[in-house]
Amino acid sequence: MQEPTDAVTTSLGEVPVASTVAAEVPAASTSAELPIEGPSASAQQINPHVSVVSDDGDSALGDDDQLSDTTSLASTIWRHRYENGRRYHKFREGEYWGPNDEVQNDQLDIAHHMFLILLNQKLHLAPIQEPKKILDLGCGTGIWCIDMADEYPAAEITGVDLSPIQPSFTPPNCRFEIDDVTSLWTWPPSTFDFINIRSLYGSIADWPALYAQIYTGLQPNGYFHQLEMSIQFKSDDGTLTPDHVLSQWSDVFHEASTKFGKSFYEVWNLASYMKDTGFVDVVERVYKVPVNGWPADPHMKELGRWNYLHITQGAEGWGLFLLTKVMGWSIEEAQIFIAKFRTGVKDRRVHAYFEVVVIHARKP
Repeated sequence: MQEPTDAVTTSLGEVPVASTVAAEVPAASTSAELPIEGPSASAQQINPHVSVVSDDGDSALGDDDQLSDTTSLASTIWRHRYENGRRYHKFREGEYWGPNDEVQNDQLDIAHHMFLILLNQKLHLAPIQEPKKILDLGCGTGIWCIDMADEYPAAEITGVDLSPIQPSFTPPNCRFEIDDVTSLWTWPPSTFDFINIRSLYGSIADWPALYAQIYTGLQPNGYFHQLEMSIQFKSDDGTLTPDHVLSQWSDVFHEASTKFGKSFYEVWNLASYMKDTGFVDVVERVYKVPVNGWPADPHMKELGRWNYLHITQGAEGWGLFLLTKVMGWSIEEAQIFIAKFRTGVKDRRVHAYFEVVVIHARKP
């Protein structure tokens, strides 16, 4: 892997590397103590074995080519803050580490397409029939809500997020609100018959408390559905070593999220929290998602190529706040690490993947 020399080229342009910046990024002080956690024994492993493509002529570069009270949207909630060249939400400032600018919003929409491929073009896996009121917590750009509004035209879909980044023109049965989903809900009990969460990993300090509100907000026999990603990169054939930049990334951001008070490790506790809340018929599925187009299987290869776009588009936004504000790194150190990470993701000789957890549960 080529080391950065005089400058690192990022989406912000060229970042000069001072001579005093070490070639190696700061170590995660607890990395040796962090366990590599995984699915529970009851979780369904959907794609346990992923074969490697035999024709290495399909280069990694080809992956590039494939490629409070509820606040009205019309209010001052439209204000943002800017840091390190990226735009972040102003409402409940600092509660979430991700930017809300166009670069990161494109990453969210890429992730939406990737999840559709993962779930065979399904928006969810819950056994719902004719839902009337659907709630999406942490709706991001609103793309899932809009697709759900088209799929269930008789249902009313509400999306909630900290950032006002949703489109102005939506289906008539789709609306958006700006709010903090961890605040006390203002909806009456038993309002919704389907509640969804997708990619709120590292954003919630108290999952059981949020689940209690979800449980109260659901009608009897209503369903809760959640999809989350693990940030622990793995390989089944040993090609991903502990000193590889993908392994370092997992270690650093597990530590950062713990310091931030919203641990990425919680992905493996969610099903248990749901059961403890009172949900029944809890079904947990675990999927392997390759980091690029290294698999031989056409479906997994396409999934990996979209994930490569997803990762490279999102890496800087995922990293800057946590590395600089939480871990105390300089912007130069953070940019070097992110650049190395992007290079590491491209290497198809390393058969790396992370896991996506999909859970649905019913309120009795």
